[in-house]
Amino acid sequence: MDVFVCAGCSAELTAPVSRVALPVHTHYGAWEELHPPLMEPSTYAVEPRPTGPPWRSWEKVGEEAAARQGVYAPVYAVSFGARDRIVIAPGDSRSMTLILEKCEGYCRGVDGRAGPNLACTGCGRAVATRIDDCGSWQTVWLEPDAVVRRPSGVPAGPLPDWADLERTDHRAPPVEPDGSWSRRWEAAVGVALAHLVAATENRPVTLPAGPVAELLGHAVSRYLPPGPDPRVVALAGPGVPGPRPDPDVLLVPRHPGTGDPWRPPDREATVVPLDSGVWAYLAGPAEETSPTPATGVLPAGVLRDDYPLPPRPWYPLEPHGEAFRDTLVGLPAIRGPRLRGYHDAAYRS
Repeated sequence: MDVFVCAGCSAELTAPVSRVALPVHTHYGAWEELHPPLMEPSTYAVEPRPTGPPWRSWEKVGEEAAARQGVYAPVYAVSFGARDRIVIAPGDSRSMTLILEKCEGYCRGVDGRAGPNLACTGCGRAVATRIDDCGSWQTVWLEPDAVVRRPSGVPAGPLPDWADLERTDHRAPPVEPDGSWSRRWEAAVGVALAHLVAATENRPVTLPAGPVAELLGHAVSRYLPPGPDPRVVALAGPGVPGPRPDPDVLLVPRHPGTGDPWRPPDREATVVPLDSGVWAYLAGPAEETSPTPATGVLPAGVLRDDYPLPPRPWYPLEPHGEAFRDTLVGLPAIRGPRLRGYHDAAYRS
């Protein structure tokens, strides 16, 4: 495991932490809601893209400079903040104090708009940004030029791997305890949908029957057109039998440790990556809905009527709009004429 220390005075700023994949919902929450911590305890992730202030308008930046920042189609503003910021759970932070004059936010907390708002208690150097305002997952972002990563001396546990997808607790259910759609799912669907639009170049698709079509069908039909000659989409990944005949696009999980998409070992394929917890839910066995399973009484597939069905909101699952657009403009494929026309038609002001 690692520990991050202040680059100025070497004070330890974190508990021992191990690196995992950056969650796909990192920057996307629900407005006017308080969110839990983004990261699990004792973990950290790295955001390779520029994030946070300073922001510059697309018109002033220009297309080529924006592309160097990883933005390939017009947006309102382009981030020129630091790359490779490190995110941890707030509970894993150590030896930091708030810089009160930089604690601006919307209404329920701080959102980091003024830049780093946490200082090292050892030397006073600005080292991190605390974010906990409404619509944001609770995080502490360490500035890459203000900290140094060092071995903690604490043995690390097993690194996250494909085998984690088989654990029941790795599956991310689509519905929150209060009966609303999961914020993690909304963001994950937005990100995956952008990759699907790019992979198919805005052509019709058919989804596999079952949970994929039931949960994602509405979102796909909103963002991709109907029509003839659809591209065939199938679920694939570790432990899932390879679909036959070969589909045009595979929905695959991201590696829980690295974030890299799974790829079939025996052939080239066009893949669309999914949040590993969302993929695990879609690929896993159907959940038992009865608190007391009955065997040898009812035929397979017949549900009893003395317990409630799994909760489902009354409205269909909608992708997070910002997650969709931010992902789409971050894909170099958006520069192609077909996809650029799709973007401009959807977001023309």
